[in-house]
Amino acid sequence: MARRYDTNDATDRTTGLREAASAVRRGELVVLPTDTVYGIGADAFSAEAVADLLDAKGRGRSMPTPVLIGSPNTLHGLVTDFSESAWELVDAFWPGALTLVARQQPSLQWDLGDTRGTVAIRMPLHPVAIELLTEFGPMAVSSANLTGHPAPEDCDAAQEMLGDSVSVYLDGGPTPGIVPSSIVDVTGKVPVLLRAGALDADELRKVVPDLEVAN
Repeated sequence: MARRYDTNDATDRTTGLREAASAVRRGELVVLPTDTVYGIGADAFSAEAVADLLDAKGRGRSMPTPVLIGSPNTLHGLVTDFSESAWELVDAFWPGALTLVARQQPSLQWDLGDTRGTVAIRMPLHPVAIELLTEFGPMAVSSANLTGHPAPEDCDAAQEMLGDSVSVYLDGGPTPGIVPSSIVDVTGKVPVLLRAGALDADELRKVVPDLEVAN
């Protein structure tokens, strides 16, 4: 039976974050608010938990799960060949609605799907998400919806779709909006905007003028 906690209530928030972190450590799934939409999260280093996440969404391995982190410092253990431009983007827009596709450390023992040696990584601008990520560590997080359905802006919508496939729901009220994060590929010599979301090319070029836009 899924448990749900109101993170706008101080007591519920403390209990909910503790229970959510414990659930993730057990390989279970949790739902958490972010600065875009609600996400469904799992231990990024548990292949079984990530597979359960994809199953809960009805999503295949061809769409790998992004990873959320609670601090830019965590990047040092997760990515390699991270360019100066990539760090400039982190400094300017994290925490926030910018996802970076980087080369993962080859020694990492995780299975996020068919990533081809890369990882999509972000630090969200939401206090509940950051608290959970700080408490637990890197999490595989995707939008908390069934594939083909709208991404949820509130906990009710997420729970209606995902039900008891999730152990803990952290209800932070409505999210700020449904505009997705922008996605920038930083694996090459110049950054490439793969998806314009909350940040458009003009805004990003104020930090990395050589940014290209994918066709």
